[in-house]
Amino acid sequence: MPSASTDPDAVFPSNRKFLPNYGGTDPALNRYAVIFDAGSSGSRVHVYCFDQNLDLVHMVKSLRFSFRYANDPKGASDSLRPLIEKAEKAVPEDMRRSTPVKLGATAGLRQLGFDESEKILRAVKEVLKESKLKADDKWVSVLDGTQEAAYQWVSINYLLKTLGKKYSDTVGVVDLGGGSVQMAYAISEEDAAKAPKPSNGQDPFVKEMLLMGTKYYLYVHSYLHYGLLAARAQILGHSKDSDNPCILNGYHGTYSYGKSEYKVSSGAHGANMNKCREEVVKALKVNESICNYRKCSFDGVWDGGAGDGHKKLYVASYFFDRAAEVGLFDITKSIAKTRPVDFRNAAERVCVTRYKDANPYILASTPPTYPTYAWISSTNLDPMQEVTLVKKIKYTDALVEAAWPLGSAIEAVSANPT
Repeated sequence: MPSASTDPDAVFPSNRKFLPNYGGTDPALNRYAVIFDAGSSGSRVHVYCFDQNLDLVHMVKSLRFSFRYANDPKGASDSLRPLIEKAEKAVPEDMRRSTPVKLGATAGLRQLGFDESEKILRAVKEVLKESKLKADDKWVSVLDGTQEAAYQWVSINYLLKTLGKKYSDTVGVVDLGGGSVQMAYAISEEDAAKAPKPSNGQDPFVKEMLLMGTKYYLYVHSYLHYGLLAARAQILGHSKDSDNPCILNGYHGTYSYGKSEYKVSSGAHGANMNKCREEVVKALKVNESICNYRKCSFDGVWDGGAGDGHKKLYVASYFFDRAAEVGLFDITKSIAKTRPVDFRNAAERVCVTRYKDANPYILASTPPTYPTYAWISSTNLDPMQEVTLVKKIKYTDALVEAAWPLGSAIEAVSANPT
């Protein structure tokens, strides 16, 4: 049964100021948005407040919750009720009816299949309609990969204050989630015109977006089943019930993902970097597809050409978490520089670690080998190229989480003028 698990003393504290209310800003013109992020590896609700210039004024602290949706639509929707009430209290009473509330489910729900996910979404829509906020059926959906990637790109570039500038001044974004990997960066109009037509039901490679008066051509692609949790299942599935070279010496247990469970055992000599890499390459299908373009990433997919909008890359989610956990930077930091080769070196160190000596996160887990190869294969990066690992970005006087819900909120308030 789904449940909302929170720290009652930390839920929605008083609004935190980002911008002072002076210089022409009028609090009466502020706009709010409530965004539910129902993810495969954890869920959150966010409340954002913007001024009339679309600057972030207040941020109500995000709240984690459990949204275990499989086979229980009513339980999934009921888990939202206490969170909706808390979100309502964070919005001024006279603004609630004009405040959009959206729910986006990501890779985990996409993988349940159409019929099962639709039952859950219908139940969620009914609960949101009962709220005091502005609900709309079309605001409750399973985000396709291109939407998720585009929102993440908007979020990070918004916080860096590069939106509205030329495309070559923006940064590219790679996001490693639980169920999928997203890639997004701005390309030139000329490159957009040359983009190949998608095939086999793929989403279009290029999304046009008008943001802060500037038109962007955004290369976006999502690799479903290539997220860290989903790929771990694929890697373990290759070895079936035999020993797996990606598991630390001395570990024996099980790993569950979706509706499947995998036996997990290390070999007699523990993890082996080279053999684990081979398993990862098989899971990524790096050598099994024909590339019909100048450059490809996973599965022979066009990579966008890697132009000026790709030169500065920000990488997020599990990339950040795994880098922190293996000591690539100070875990108290919210942003750091690294290189693909640093992940590879960390993987080599982890592979010779015994289970009993490992940090807790490594248990029944593939070491940083997978993020390394996911990263290099999806971006065609030079192993020595410096990139930015990001969890939060300083915006005025506060740190704001660099996640797709902010991009969704920006879209919502832009389309919902007061």
